[in-house]
Amino acid sequence: MEILLQIVQGILSMGAVVMLPIMICILGVVFRMGFGASLRAGIQIGIGFQGLSLTVGLLMTTIKPVIDYYNTMGTGFTTVDIGWAALGAAAWSVPFAPLAVPLIVLVNLIMLRTKLTKVMNVDMWNYIHFLIPGALAYALWGSAALGLAITVGLSIISLICAQIIAPKWQNYFGLEGTTCSTFSFITFMYPLSVIINKIIDHIPVLNKIDVDMEHLNSKLGVFGDPAFIGAVIGIFLGIITKQTLPICLVIGMGIASVLILIPRMVSIMMEGLTPIGNAANEWVKKKLGEDADLWIGMDVALGLGDPACITCTAICIPLTILFAFIIPGMTYFPVGLLTVVCYVTIMCVLASRGNLFRSLMCSSVSMFIVSYCANVFSPETTAMLGVTGLKVNGLVADGFWGFNIADIILSLIHRL
Repeated sequence: MEILLQIVQGILSMGAVVMLPIMICILGVVFRMGFGASLRAGIQIGIGFQGLSLTVGLLMTTIKPVIDYYNTMGTGFTTVDIGWAALGAAAWSVPFAPLAVPLIVLVNLIMLRTKLTKVMNVDMWNYIHFLIPGALAYALWGSAALGLAITVGLSIISLICAQIIAPKWQNYFGLEGTTCSTFSFITFMYPLSVIINKIIDHIPVLNKIDVDMEHLNSKLGVFGDPAFIGAVIGIFLGIITKQTLPICLVIGMGIASVLILIPRMVSIMMEGLTPIGNAANEWVKKKLGEDADLWIGMDVALGLGDPACITCTAICIPLTILFAFIIPGMTYFPVGLLTVVCYVTIMCVLASRGNLFRSLMCSSVSMFIVSYCANVFSPETTAMLGVTGLKVNGLVADGFWGFNIADIILSLIHRL
């Protein structure tokens, strides 16, 4: 078991940028694409994902002066925001983690073979969305079997939800042959945003507001261009945080660049995904019948190619910081949480069908709930880390206890 754990941790330590091309290459070979074509597709997707990661990093670097401004106001917070990356890495050290990966893959293959799902989840790095709740159950009840069962069970729920969301995902984002299989966002953030949209439908005046990025572009010309909007938002963020004029301009250009670069990176990924998707569907039709389809489950980050997502992100980052000061009893400053705002907004935009006003409403409410729950369930976060061997002093918090519905439910059950 120890050797298996070391192998799993060694593979995962390479990160999604390396793991994703390997997984895609293997799939291409399985789907009879030939090794050369499979390798090319895998490398192409890896390049696109690397570019996407770098561009998201550019976004966080660009708004660092804004974060630093609010961070100086954040003295006195006693709970540490550990960040999702450290939490996810720590989760892989629980005893049942080595068994989780092969079992999740096996269950996925069985469900495909028996036509219980059309989704092949290749997003192995995001298995942490299943594993963290499993590790939490292990910490709260001391049962590794229960933790493993929850981990695998959540992977099944993810496949079901990924299949439900696939048509909307493909139609809105134009990502043919794919779906989002990132558990937290398709099982909580998307349904929550649908509910918020239903509420807005019944509010006079608000239900008539329709702000669409493409509509803005066509009506306002250059002033409605995503790059121009990004520059304006960036400069405005600089002004309200009392930055110098040069820094305001740098922030503006940074956000404008992100709005243009992210769609380019997603298009590079799709160049590799398209032949894989075509080969996968041909293979499935031969094996399971002409009416069969296969959708490749991918990271929620693919949706960042939509300009409304980055626009909502830029606006919601200072809002999330504001929540730290207005939520009663808030004990942590959400520095780590700011890195996931961009992923939360994707489901908000999807549920709102690109309506920028509704997307902002959904994103704002979502981030308020995420901030509040992450704060409330900090004892459970700390308890989970206690079984991973990661040493912490005092209480820690993380957004997983705000956007992962399984963590919230398990924490509530334990308290009750």
